[in-house]
Amino acid sequence: MQTFFIAPTDFGVGLTSISLGLVRTLEHAGLKVGFFKPIAQPHPGDTGPERSTELIARTHGLKPPKPLALAHVERMLGDGQLDELLEEIISLYQEAAVGKDVLIVEGMVPTRSASYAARVNLHLAKSLDAEVILVSAPENEVLTELSGRVELQAQMFGGPKDPKVLGVILNKVRTDESMQNFAARLKEHSPLLRSGDFRLLGCIPYQADLNAPRTRDVAELLGAEVLNAGDYEQRRMSKIIICARTVVNTVHLLKPGVLVVTPGDRDDIILAVSLASMNGVPLAGLLLTSEIVPDPRIMELCKGALQAGLPVMAVTTGTYDTANRLNQLNKEIPVDDRERAQIITDFVAGHLDADWLHQRCGTPRELRLSPAVFRYQLIQRAQAANKRIVLPEGSEPLIIQAAAICQARGIARCVLLARPEEVHAVAKAQDIVLPPGLEIIDPDLVRERYVAPMVELRKSKSLNAPMAEQQLEDPVVIGTMMLALDEVDGLVSGLVHSTANTIRPALQLIKTAPGCQLVSSVFFMLFPEQVLIYGDCIMNPHPDAQALAEIALQSADSAQAFGIAPRVAMISYSSSHADHSDEEVEKVREATQLAREARRGLLIDGPLQYDAAANENDARQLAPDSQVAGRATVFVFPDLNTGNTTYKAVQRSADCVTLGPMLQGLRKPVNDLPRGAQVDDIVHTIALTAIQADTLS
Repeated sequence: MQTFFIAPTDFGVGLTSISLGLVRTLEHAGLKVGFFKPIAQPHPGDTGPERSTELIARTHGLKPPKPLALAHVERMLGDGQLDELLEEIISLYQEAAVGKDVLIVEGMVPTRSASYAARVNLHLAKSLDAEVILVSAPENEVLTELSGRVELQAQMFGGPKDPKVLGVILNKVRTDESMQNFAARLKEHSPLLRSGDFRLLGCIPYQADLNAPRTRDVAELLGAEVLNAGDYEQRRMSKIIICARTVVNTVHLLKPGVLVVTPGDRDDIILAVSLASMNGVPLAGLLLTSEIVPDPRIMELCKGALQAGLPVMAVTTGTYDTANRLNQLNKEIPVDDRERAQIITDFVAGHLDADWLHQRCGTPRELRLSPAVFRYQLIQRAQAANKRIVLPEGSEPLIIQAAAICQARGIARCVLLARPEEVHAVAKAQDIVLPPGLEIIDPDLVRERYVAPMVELRKSKSLNAPMAEQQLEDPVVIGTMMLALDEVDGLVSGLVHSTANTIRPALQLIKTAPGCQLVSSVFFMLFPEQVLIYGDCIMNPHPDAQALAEIALQSADSAQAFGIAPRVAMISYSSSHADHSDEEVEKVREATQLAREARRGLLIDGPLQYDAAANENDARQLAPDSQVAGRATVFVFPDLNTGNTTYKAVQRSADCVTLGPMLQGLRKPVNDLPRGAQVDDIVHTIALTAIQADTLS
């Protein structure tokens, strides 16, 4: 599915109008189009549904999800909960995308009170892996200034050469020349648009009639008293005249669509307006100011005009103040003005590059899994798996809090191994609400029943009952036995236990999965725009070629299981396929070949230097014929020293969050928490474990 993110360059560019036209254009191409406005931005006085969403629903018959309230968004941003906010938005995005070929996502509009809008738009576009279309409205500026302003905005999303930054739509273009001539002249003055990387996707001329509100809307926005409604539902205000002059100097201004503003004691103007109306001039209406009520005898003379549909309204403010208020009226389309919405929709659609947009939607493009989408899918899949996960460090405050969250949200059925009184004391002290169904098992009460099964599992190693009893003093061993006996589906530990203490019982009691000769690990590296996999970073110090090949295959399977298209780069300090002089490089080359033979359809290449694997520009120089170079999603390091050092360096130095390690190759899932894990890390590790359990079953 294609996602277009519509981002304004400034306030007042007509973003809703562009969204309406884009949906119509793509619908005409035969595509199933959806719309999503993630964050509501109501105008002062708006009390009903969010304007863009409601207009799209009424004009196109769509049912977009309800946007998040602005106050809720600002509260989450203020609390530093950007990731959680993006996950909420991804959930709504998934709802909007069901059954659609293309989704239009409308970004936030920067205002004085929403100066953070540009930053939020950047995070939204990246999280949704969307292609960005800028929307701008030329001001009183030369064309080179307009081009510079657009380019500055494009830089925020990666620059005009970024393949996901498609181009710009110019709205409200005020010029006497045709749009074709204006566009040609703009391209002459704009290196940005001449490059071919960044396109002019539409040029919509300014049309005053498109901004004409109904007379009813004017009355409501001013809070005017309606003396005669007439045709105020149908008539529109395209121009305002303030009548301070004589009738003779006013008559020529009485034209269709004009709203006449005059004090209530200007009988001459009232009569002239009525005569014009009775002669068939469809004026927008008559607005009387200064809280002056016309003489009833004058209104009786105007009866014919009133019956012919002339709207008459009155306000308490003076003419000057009323004129100022009229000039400040919100020109957005009211949600119930379907006629105006339809006219604007067709007008905008008629000025967009429909052929190119349709072709773009038909261009296959592999979607990158952004961190927000990854986390959202992680939680959704874990909830669907409904697995029982044991947590041996059950009295630790962070573990209790994470277990409570997982239980409450249905991420997993958690089992805390701890004395119940300790758990309740911690929960009370930390103000943690323990949800119904959260299991707490006292290790002292169940330890004895695992002695005999453990002796049986370890009889080849001459384990006896006293030795088993001693080892079962460790709650991690009890949890591992619960997993071995299928009482739970997975285990998560390591907050206070060492990695060795978490993994050793699993290797002894769970053992490797069928077809696996070793256990390895991967980290999910959550970069701003996509999620990559690094392996092996904690398990195998010096793998030989056979072991390295197996690590590559396990890591590719993990990528596939979590929605990441596996393109495996076997990392080395050399990308040369001709150099056979170094044993380490040769090991990587041999491992690559072994993995290819074992999995014919897998995209894997090596040896590759890291920069060649990760960067498309470097890949063109260092490995021009590789299908993996520059596009790798799975990075397999030649040894533990390289892998562990690299993941920590990237984690600390780059804008990257890590999730893991996740163990792979075990018969049942056991996962070790990273040092310094926080509640979110534990929740996501529990979710990972639940999904692993579902995949292995």
